[in-house]
Amino acid sequence: MTTPAQTRTLTVLAALQEALDEALAEDERVFLLGEDLADPAGGVSGVTAGLSTKHGRERVLDTPISEAAIAGAAIGAALEGRLPVAEIMIMDFIGIAMDQIVNVAAKARFMSDGRTPCPVTVRTATFAGLGSGATHSQSLESWFMHVPGMKVIVPSTPADAKALLKAAIFDPDPCLFIETVYTYGARGEVPDDHVAELGKADIKRPGTDVTIVTYGRGVFDALAAADELAAEGIDAEVLDLRTLVPLDAAAVLESVGRTGRAVVSHYATEFAGPGAELAAQIGGELFGRLKAPVRRLGARFRPIPSASVLEEAVFPDAARVAAAVRETVEAGR
Repeated sequence: MTTPAQTRTLTVLAALQEALDEALAEDERVFLLGEDLADPAGGVSGVTAGLSTKHGRERVLDTPISEAAIAGAAIGAALEGRLPVAEIMIMDFIGIAMDQIVNVAAKARFMSDGRTPCPVTVRTATFAGLGSGATHSQSLESWFMHVPGMKVIVPSTPADAKALLKAAIFDPDPCLFIETVYTYGARGEVPDDHVAELGKADIKRPGTDVTIVTYGRGVFDALAAADELAAEGIDAEVLDLRTLVPLDAAAVLESVGRTGRAVVSHYATEFAGPGAELAAQIGGELFGRLKAPVRRLGARFRPIPSASVLEEAVFPDAARVAAAVRETVEAGR
């Protein structure tokens, strides 16, 4: 007889904090570095609060305000066998560290004939939806999807946030772990033994009429839209990608193959965004089986305003997702 897994209700922020705490306790090679991570600050959003007090400032390191230095130090440590977790405070700043990440970390294994893995995890966060303006609100995951050798992870629920972060820390390849500050307060059940495999999508809501493919904050929009649509007789499946690279194309194609319709939604810019690749793969593999064209939703192609009413107009919310699903279902009848 299998004993049911014990669960606790945690926020996304608390789940991330637990993942870092447990990783530090489990392996002495793990250490954190970034701006204001040590107490009393505990990180800009409090994710690392208490960890330097518990594990020591030699394991939770405050750095100068230099993203290039943070990435360079972390990658050098990873090449020497450590398991560094580097924080780039806001994703908009990650361009400053781009050279080290894409030209050193991502290529180390290939250029050393497999002899030099680079197990660095780069945590960063998107601040979209908080009125932070054009230089603090971007979702830039598509930049890194273009780089062979990188893994790109965007969790939604507390359970996945914890499990995926731990998986990233102990993965032998460089991982970009993207958090969504807007969802830090979202609560959910976290099983004590929950394990999430990188490269595996998850069906957050089963359905038969249409598949909403999304990740990160978009999962909450999709679930809200699916609840609204259910009252109208439309049964929407919500597929959470969880990792963009490796992309679980098999799960996407299986789901869309069953429903015959797909709406792809994300907070990255729609133009040349992750949805373009997904739409291309779905259209290419399921041509002739689709009941309607694949519909994409993403951030509008413009700098993100700080005024809330203008910012809301840039991003795809639950209402826009629901409208896109209605149009897709109607087009397929």
